[in-house]
Amino acid sequence: MLRPVDLEGVKVTYFPSRLLRRLYWSPPMAGALSRAVADFDAIHLHAVYLWPIWAAARAARAHRVPYVISPRGMLVPELMRRKSRWAKAAWIALIERANLERAAAIHATSAVEAGHIAGFGWRLPPIVTIPHGVDDPPAPSGVALSPDVAAAIGGSAPVLALGRISWEKGLDRLIAALPLAPEARLVVAGDDADGHAAFLANEAQRFGVAGRVSILARHVAGADKEALFAAARVFAMTSLSENFGLAAFEAMRRGVPVLTTADVGMSEIVRTARAGLVVDTAPAAIAEGLNTLLADVDRSRAMGESGRALVIEQYGWSTIACRMEELYRSVGRMRHAEDAGA
Repeated sequence: MLRPVDLEGVKVTYFPSRLLRRLYWSPPMAGALSRAVADFDAIHLHAVYLWPIWAAARAARAHRVPYVISPRGMLVPELMRRKSRWAKAAWIALIERANLERAAAIHATSAVEAGHIAGFGWRLPPIVTIPHGVDDPPAPSGVALSPDVAAAIGGSAPVLALGRISWEKGLDRLIAALPLAPEARLVVAGDDADGHAAFLANEAQRFGVAGRVSILARHVAGADKEALFAAARVFAMTSLSENFGLAAFEAMRRGVPVLTTADVGMSEIVRTARAGLVVDTAPAAIAEGLNTLLADVDRSRAMGESGRALVIEQYGWSTIACRMEELYRSVGRMRHAEDAGA
């Protein structure tokens, strides 16, 4: 704590947060920022609604250091309305709007996210869209599968939904589609947020499809995660909103066709690359997409290969790192130009 540690070759300093922990309030961090910020050419801030972002932006402005903000999908109007609406509105009015308007650039990970940010109508700096990078699949480990994963992938190849299990992921839409997609068997896997897995289990019972739904309400990684991808016939992402959709890109990297709704940030990429299907949010439309992908094996396989080729070509970390480096350099040049004119 309070001293740099090496984390995969990067020096990382952790600061204590003993009060107002939900906002990550940390006076020692404020002092460290004030002392260190002037030594940097540019600063990159990740997320919004958090005290460290406000403190770092304020320190950067005080020392005339340009900064970039990545909201990370936290400025989606629909999600803001549904959860902590008034608290978020107050934070934006008092703090976050100024942080964003006075940034050198705003980093979005998809055109959908960029559109949400621009839609506020504020006097914003350039919004630069650079997606996440996608890791290559790990080498086979030979580790035995967990019993719940082994049971989930037994039988017919499933439709996979992998990621945090929460209301904004729209997994209830997917379950509601199953009565109209009789060949589909669904596996939902990921960390359970606010007990939402129990709600989904009840929905599966309500729609009479509990026998075709497996819910693994836990973090899934390593050999278990790779086994789920390898078994999947289709990867489904039907979120109410998703600024990027990294798990869907991971599926594409492994050659799995994707079914997504238009509210997911990577949906246009799926459509353009012909890496799967983009469908309406109605259960009937989701079911139709599932039926199409499950019925035509050759077409689904071709979609999967198209997605794999696209991710390898355009979303490898070396490609993304070059684009981020150019953003940092362009922002850093702003400071040097300002210093030269002073």
